[in-house]
Amino acid sequence: MVKSGAEIRKEFINFFVERGHSIVPSASLVPGGDQTLLFTNAGMVQFKDIFLGIEKPTYKRVVDSQKCMRVSGKHNDLDEVGRDDYHHTFFEMVGNWSFGDYYKKEAIEWAWELLTKVWKLDKTRLWCTCFKDDKGTIPTDEEAKEIWLKQPGVDPSHVQFFGRKDNFWEMADIGPCGPDSEIHYDRGLEFCDKKDVQGHVCSVNGDCKRFVELWNLVFIQYNRINPEKLEPLPLKHVDTGMGFERIVSIIQGVTSNYTTDLFFPLIQETMKLAGQTKEQWKTNSTPYRVIADHCRAACFLIADGVVPGNVGRNYICRMIIRRAARFGSKIGLNQPFLARIAEQVIKLYGEAYPELIKNQLSILDNITREEIRFSRTLDTGLSHLDELLGKIPDGRVLDGKLAFELYSTHGLPFEIARDIAREKGFEVDEAGFRKAMEEHRVTSSVWKEIDPTSEGNPEIYAQILKKLIGEKQLDAIGVAYDPYSTMEVSCTILAIIQDSKSQPVAKSSERVEIIIPKSCFYIESGGQVADTGVIEGKNWMISVKSTFRPTTGMVVLSGVVVNGEPRVGDACVAKVDSVRRSDIMRNHTATHLLHAELQKVLGPQARQAGSLVAPDRLRFDFSFPEALTEEQIEQIEANVNERIMQDYPLVVVEKPLKTAISEGAMALFGEKYGEIVRTISIGEGTPFSYELCGGTHTKTTGDVGIFLITNESSAAAGIRRVEAVTGRKAYELVQKRMKLLKMSARILSAGVDQIHEKAEDLVDELSLTRKEVVKYKSEKAHAAFARQLDQVEKVNDVVLIRMIVENSDADSMRQMTDEFKAKYPTGVALLATVSNGNPLIIVSISDDLVKKGLKAGDIAKVIATEINGSGGGRPNLAQAGGKNPEGLKKALDLGKEIIAQKLK
Repeated sequence: MVKSGAEIRKEFINFFVERGHSIVPSASLVPGGDQTLLFTNAGMVQFKDIFLGIEKPTYKRVVDSQKCMRVSGKHNDLDEVGRDDYHHTFFEMVGNWSFGDYYKKEAIEWAWELLTKVWKLDKTRLWCTCFKDDKGTIPTDEEAKEIWLKQPGVDPSHVQFFGRKDNFWEMADIGPCGPDSEIHYDRGLEFCDKKDVQGHVCSVNGDCKRFVELWNLVFIQYNRINPEKLEPLPLKHVDTGMGFERIVSIIQGVTSNYTTDLFFPLIQETMKLAGQTKEQWKTNSTPYRVIADHCRAACFLIADGVVPGNVGRNYICRMIIRRAARFGSKIGLNQPFLARIAEQVIKLYGEAYPELIKNQLSILDNITREEIRFSRTLDTGLSHLDELLGKIPDGRVLDGKLAFELYSTHGLPFEIARDIAREKGFEVDEAGFRKAMEEHRVTSSVWKEIDPTSEGNPEIYAQILKKLIGEKQLDAIGVAYDPYSTMEVSCTILAIIQDSKSQPVAKSSERVEIIIPKSCFYIESGGQVADTGVIEGKNWMISVKSTFRPTTGMVVLSGVVVNGEPRVGDACVAKVDSVRRSDIMRNHTATHLLHAELQKVLGPQARQAGSLVAPDRLRFDFSFPEALTEEQIEQIEANVNERIMQDYPLVVVEKPLKTAISEGAMALFGEKYGEIVRTISIGEGTPFSYELCGGTHTKTTGDVGIFLITNESSAAAGIRRVEAVTGRKAYELVQKRMKLLKMSARILSAGVDQIHEKAEDLVDELSLTRKEVVKYKSEKAHAAFARQLDQVEKVNDVVLIRMIVENSDADSMRQMTDEFKAKYPTGVALLATVSNGNPLIIVSISDDLVKKGLKAGDIAKVIATEINGSGGGRPNLAQAGGKNPEGLKKALDLGKEIIAQKLK
């Protein structure tokens, strides 16, 4: 019986659990705290800080199945998706990890045992590679080779050496690195796609498709100091990664990842919806592959909080949904259909990734909405693309700026435009598109000023930390960090850092970084800003502007020496600005209350997408497809204030991450969580708010004071933003508004409670007065026009009236042209006015003159240049508008000249 993909995933995890590994849940597709990545693109991403020495592991060995996306930058597989049997945008990476525990022997033995004994792969088809430096400076990994040769049934000729390109892993130009061993599988000669190439020989790491890499075992044993220098690490790590889809296809004995049970149910559902047979699918498989891959990716993205939008991750989500929809149209699916495929994704993967089930409503809703949006703009987008391609000679490239305009105006993502262009024999300038997109993002974004805190090379801080621990000035855990139980600590200065160097003393006005043995200053995290405050000693004081953690065990207070000369060894008191901290705590607790009420009023799809918790305000971004109504805003605000008045205590408990998640605690996408997490619950019995949170909070909801929503707006496509104030700022806002009300009441000679009624009366009275004024001005303008009717000009025996009419508008001037035609059946009227500060011209021509070639639209278009504007319209009636009222007389004179020339 063929094993299912779900069974294979469980077997992998259980195999390593039996060998002492802890199961670590997959990190979000949005990398927590890592701004260098658009998406989590490999299994090692969530352990990156451990390898860099910034974070200490809470476990020695782990196993996981990691969600990954590769759709941008160096790792971008999008262009290949659908063309072959194994490329994907979203994929799973299963792996086992050792942090300073076991090493090459166990990693290799267990890999061989799992593949050959548990999964019973043919040993003669397995090939193992080891590292031998092609530059001759790094030692050959003879140790790995010897271990491979000891594995039962291994073919010695199948253990081969390769150089840096294939078998040496590096995270970056500097930092942790080491040799790796790859396990490849020989799928057989029938898979070679170079049989007809003269002299071709199939080989591991060759250029044909016969051999596929199954598993990479990375042995992290060096720290790269520079391009030429490696130093041994004090602890050696194992980092392995296996492409899950690929191993499932091998075990299930199929020739394509898309015919495994990880994908084929999605393809079958698509065939059913398209009404096509298996034979039709086989002859036109690309649309089916793209739909299955992209819909799966979109489900996982939305489950992790990434909704369709215009830039960054949101653009990717939008693009893959639209691309899947476009490929659906190629097999006759012209109505929204992807939600049906998404239901199959959730059914297939929901047990392994429960976030899919939890967010099912949001997934289906977002996908369908995006399909509908795309269908509204697709025809015009394709038509415009065809028009652009029609202007390009064969074999040329569509300009990237034009491609971006296609997206920004018609909603046609670059990738879709490229697909269509290639089908017609053209290419699209991707670099130009990305440049135009970035320029648009910069000009449309609001940039915040970054605090100039010096967060230098983590290695500098790690060395200082190591020295302080070695001198017993710090415990092995480093600086004791506790921002919860106190806002003031007495201690001693352990180190002063300036320009990334330790100094014994600092002088007044200098910027410094201070290390003390214990800190109560909160480090910016989870949207909450860092604490500020002071460090005071005898005859000196430092104003603390920021706090950060450059490496595990190190907390740095950054600030400016206000006076005196602080020295290493000085006794001091570090004090958090308690008033500012209290304001922050009110806003953070209010943020949790707001999140709960948003979900209560709007539904579970209203999920956090970002936040700011500052002393003067809070800002909360959440996924929701449309603007909130006034009634919804009022209800949410009222509900939050009701929770505040009920004065619920906040219950803070630390517990295992698994336990908290199983209890329903809300984890926020893009945040990193350790094995033990801090939970905040509010509400008696079953809490109405239960979140993982490392921030500081009030003791009870009553401490928040009052909560006022100040603004609701769009933060991005599919993302809404609520801004609010609490406590002192809310009281200040109430005071300010009350003063304005009282001032308004005095001006209106009414009581505060009568302002609305009095204002309505005044508005009605003003509206009536304005109508009378308009009527008077209109009558005055018509009277002036009537007088002018008796003083018309003649151009080549044709009656012409030219007039700048004061205090008029377009409708009134059109009525005047009707009056002109009633008196002069043959003639031309050129009427102008200034309306709301802008010039306006009406051109009217009798029908008999139109037949002679005199056209109002043409005249309006030409004379509009005199008023810095544009014009056009029908042959007998047209209009021009502009920005230069001073040019009206010249415009009317030019109109007379044109008429005279046309009538010759």
